[in-house]
Amino acid sequence: MASAPIIPDSYSHVLAELECLDPLLSALRLDSGRLKCTCIDVSKRWLALGSSGGGLNLIQKDGWKQRLFLTHKEGAVSRVACCLHDEDYVAVATSQGLVVVWELNQERRGKPERIYVSSEHKGRKVTALRWDTAALRVFVGDHVGKVSAIKINTSKQGKAAATFVMFPVQIITTVDSRVVQLDYLDGRLLISSLTRTYLCDTEREKFWKIGNKERDGEFGACFFPAGKNSGNQQPLIYCARPGSRMWEVNFDGEVQSTHQFKQLLSSPPLPVVSPSLDPHYTSSSCSPQSLSFPKLLYLTEHCVMTWTERGIYIFLPQSVQVLLWSEVKDIQDIAVYKSELFCLHTNGKVVHLSLLLVDRCIERLIRRGFWTLAARVCCLFQNAIISCRARKNLPLERLEHLKSQLDASTQQDLTLQLEELISKLEPLDSACSSRRSSISSHESFSVLDSGIYRVISRRGSQSDEDSNSLHSQTFSEDERLKEFPAHQEDEQVELDNVSHTSVTVEADRNETFLPFSIPLSFRSPSPLVSLQAVKESVSSFVRKTTEKIGTLHISPDARGRQEAKDDEQLQELNVNLEAPPQEKKELEPQSCQLPEENHLRDLKAATAEAIAKLQDPLVLLEPQCMRRVLQEWLVCLEEKFGSKEHSASAVKNHKTVCAEEQSAVLQENLRLGPTAGDPKDKEWHSILENYTEKENAEETRVSKAMSENSTDCKGPLDCGFQVSPPCVLEPDVQKDLVELTTLCFEMSVFSCGSGDAEESSDGSLPLAASWTLGCRFMRSYFFLLDLKRLKQCIITIHANSPNVWETYIAGLKELTCHSPVALAMENEDMLKILKLLHDLGPWDDSPLLLVHAQRLYEKFGETALRPLIKFHPSLLPSDIKQLCRNDPAHFLAYLDSLVKSKPEDKRSSLLRSLLQPESVRLDWLHLAVSHDAPQRANTVDAEGNPRPRSHLFTWGYSQLILLLIKLPANFVTKEKMTDICKSHGFWTGYLFLCLELDRRIEAFTSIAHLDDLSLLSGEDGSIPETIEEWKFLLQLAQNHSTAFHHHGPQNGNAVSSGSPSCPDCITVENVALLLAKAIGPNRALPLLQECGLTLEMSERFTGVCEILRIAEKRQRALIQSMLERCDRFLWSQQA
Repeated sequence: MASAPIIPDSYSHVLAELECLDPLLSALRLDSGRLKCTCIDVSKRWLALGSSGGGLNLIQKDGWKQRLFLTHKEGAVSRVACCLHDEDYVAVATSQGLVVVWELNQERRGKPERIYVSSEHKGRKVTALRWDTAALRVFVGDHVGKVSAIKINTSKQGKAAATFVMFPVQIITTVDSRVVQLDYLDGRLLISSLTRTYLCDTEREKFWKIGNKERDGEFGACFFPAGKNSGNQQPLIYCARPGSRMWEVNFDGEVQSTHQFKQLLSSPPLPVVSPSLDPHYTSSSCSPQSLSFPKLLYLTEHCVMTWTERGIYIFLPQSVQVLLWSEVKDIQDIAVYKSELFCLHTNGKVVHLSLLLVDRCIERLIRRGFWTLAARVCCLFQNAIISCRARKNLPLERLEHLKSQLDASTQQDLTLQLEELISKLEPLDSACSSRRSSISSHESFSVLDSGIYRVISRRGSQSDEDSNSLHSQTFSEDERLKEFPAHQEDEQVELDNVSHTSVTVEADRNETFLPFSIPLSFRSPSPLVSLQAVKESVSSFVRKTTEKIGTLHISPDARGRQEAKDDEQLQELNVNLEAPPQEKKELEPQSCQLPEENHLRDLKAATAEAIAKLQDPLVLLEPQCMRRVLQEWLVCLEEKFGSKEHSASAVKNHKTVCAEEQSAVLQENLRLGPTAGDPKDKEWHSILENYTEKENAEETRVSKAMSENSTDCKGPLDCGFQVSPPCVLEPDVQKDLVELTTLCFEMSVFSCGSGDAEESSDGSLPLAASWTLGCRFMRSYFFLLDLKRLKQCIITIHANSPNVWETYIAGLKELTCHSPVALAMENEDMLKILKLLHDLGPWDDSPLLLVHAQRLYEKFGETALRPLIKFHPSLLPSDIKQLCRNDPAHFLAYLDSLVKSKPEDKRSSLLRSLLQPESVRLDWLHLAVSHDAPQRANTVDAEGNPRPRSHLFTWGYSQLILLLIKLPANFVTKEKMTDICKSHGFWTGYLFLCLELDRRIEAFTSIAHLDDLSLLSGEDGSIPETIEEWKFLLQLAQNHSTAFHHHGPQNGNAVSSGSPSCPDCITVENVALLLAKAIGPNRALPLLQECGLTLEMSERFTGVCEILRIAEKRQRALIQSMLERCDRFLWSQQA
């Protein structure tokens, strides 16, 4: 499968068409040849669509209902503008140059009325309309450059106000060419013409030309409002320039810098997400685009949007970035409101696009049921989904649900890509904590509606203005930029495409992107802060790397489940759980004896060194090198948290346990008996002999310690667990220790009790030694193990070692020995305990629920398993299988109950979600056909063929078996399932699989042996389809007829004769009758004569064939009669 291009992680947003407006246009009759949409505008409440027939449709965006229709006899509607601060007013420009202002009277539930009609631009083409942001005033611009303002007198102001309004229309100015765009903000009007941009103070009646260099063509300009947290910083202005450039201008009309986007636009376009289009992305770069931006529109916070005949472009001008660009052809006009874009195309079609974060886009697609499109977007934007912010809005469970909605048979490639993405995901907290700490230690930040991060620097004792305002720093830079001569604004651009001012500003702004790729629209507060962020980002990468290491050898399904969970929550549980009173007394002196700063200094250094080594790719990709690094670190861990640092009694008990464990390792390995030529086993025998010598030398001291303390030696499985740290650990330190300790267990790097972590020369341990040392490792460092990853590792790697699982469960029991559930287990009944477990939820996938289930199973047996199905998916079937490993029948009962608890139409999807990896399906099928099943001797004869009617036996788990074999699977798995069904005599499933695998000859042979004519029905496709198959079946019936019907009593309702008294047996006559019914008696008789079987037919066969002939003749006669009647009727109508 060729890998599809993946969009780089620098793209976090996408344009999405989540609603199709074609039905709306059709209902408004704007998609006909006579009428079409000519202009568009949008506000919070309204979508305004002007038509070529002079009508204005005002559609309420909530529900897309047409509320108002305004007619104009003055011509087609050429421009429309909704008043954003008072949505009861709409301005309309007609093709004759008249401007009509409407008051909708929605608050008073009255009819809309015209409150003013301006003829100031009559006979001219109105090219721009713009409302004042505070007052009821409309600015109008036309194609000759005239700009006017219409002051609105409304009924809301009262009748007295009308006498004071003498001149409602005011001429603002006349510029030198056509007005391209108007914009208004805080008392200032921005006029962009074909040649230059003007800034007008409407209150003081002052005008400025922006810049000295003219242009020729349609170039837009817009205000860029200051953000909410920008303090006293003034808004900016952005003016389009030739060659994909923009001027950044302050509020006084002074050019600050020139931004060049030509090279940035060489990146490939992002696809527009739409249910009607299949998103595609090409990773090859295109040539730099030298464009003219006909309009600039402010879009949400910190974004400026424009378009050309080729596509839509969205910029982050303050940081000189291209947020995205997408190919959208033939755009006539675009209206925006916040992050919504309404695109009017030249053919009159209207498209509703939304600028969304990728994860929010996928979330909405999932909510609307666009499963395939959501999966394709996931695969394209893998890098954006893996990020921390995306993981919060799009958790792993939702991706798993999305995968379950795909059709594995027809969308196999897409399913595999989605599985690969899920396997790449990491635990959310581990990926985000270091980033959050690196940000929060120096900046506070907020997330805007568009998903962009705004970061506010905190710089010690700075003033409130500096600490609370990002743009205060920008303003100070702008003040410095004022010192540059004005002639640098555009003349230098002609020399090198970018002015020195732009280079200076761009250099500063390039620092606004922290190393972990979160786009921030602010200038870097200081190099020291950026360096600190780099340092902490590196530490974040180290943690992420070590988390990835821990999943290298775990199966994809286990990895996908374990990475989707919250690791830190469980660790907090381990620390916060109250220890037993005796344990508290033991821990108090340890805490006093082990001051953290002095005691852990060496361990911290060793941990940092180990993590630094593990991030080296040469180490990361070489298991042997990884083990060597972990061995060196484990020695230091043993020195700090091993037996030497414990109290005197703990030292003696620990040495006793280690001695016994070493002895157990030696005995198990000697009992295994190595082969003579195996150098690995020879090496291990030499190691074990050294252990024996050390054990003998240590035994005397251990015996003295035991006699002095009068304590009995405990076996290795009875030794206590260290479930809480011996001293207070900082969260970051504990997190690193947990990561490395868990990695040691996953890589089978264990201490052998002599202060060194040892293993064989090839980096692997013998199984017996690995199991025993793993048990001791768990008991010694249970407080430093990630219990979720530990469980997955045991299930995956140590599945054949019951001791390892028992040790894990024993540790969980000790961890929860004082929990309410454990205390209730002694006196309460099962129902009360289950209710208590339910009240303590939700459990997610916490291993603590697993140990409570273990206690329930130990006390109440199989009856406790069936109620546990309500805790799915917190408890998975793989967990229950471990609990019931000594009695698989109990697991089957649980699995059967779990499947039957779902509606029939959802059982297959549930079972499919549980069958990962594929080998689990075969294991479960083997269990299901082995328990509560008929004896094999009753279903299979000595030659391996089916016994007659043996398919009628009752199988306890037949529904589960049929679900397993009917689920989609690859060819090899289907063949293996076929062999399992045949070997155990589950003939119903065997016949289904043979027909599915197109092994029809085997299916017919088995049907002949089963001697049941009902199996040759056409419902499941088992009836012969060709003449050769009929001949083969007749031959089978002839060969086996005598043997089948001389066995005496048989299974089910079979009889012992091939006479007509057994019409459902496989006999030559019955098969011949079936043949006659299928192809007709006239065609069946020659075939029977060819096979030489006509002599074996009885009078019953002859009678049935005659009846079939008569029925066939009558049917033909009836058809002929109906055709003649139809023919006469048609002729009569024609006459």
